[in-house]
Amino acid sequence: MTPAGEGPFIAAVKPLVDAMGGEMLPPDQAGPDDVVLAWEGAEVVAVRLPQLADSLDHILAAMERKRGRPLAELDRKAKQEIVRTLEARGAFSVRHGVETVASALGVSRFTVYNYLNREKES
Repeated sequence: MTPAGEGPFIAAVKPLVDAMGGEMLPPDQAGPDDVVLAWEGAEVVAVRLPQLADSLDHILAAMERKRGRPLAELDRKAKQEIVRTLEARGAFSVRHGVETVASALGVSRFTVYNYLNREKES
């Protein structure tokens, strides 16, 4: 979205909206579940939040971009770190979260559960 008069406020919130996998819309196109953001008393932009499952895919893609290679190519220690980070972000409360993460990491669901259990035992 590039609304007329895109200013510093939209530029400031855009990285956050992108990181969440959200969509920016003009405020007059906001639906009942969208979040309308105001700046200096005026509605500036509406944010359409993604479904939780879409957010997980977006988070995994961002982690992959940050590391510069597919998550499945990482070593075991790095994969364990990713599982800890995802757990802290609530990734495993999403339906099929373990399966989605296992697929992205190139490991089995059992391995993801082992990583989660190892963290709890520490």
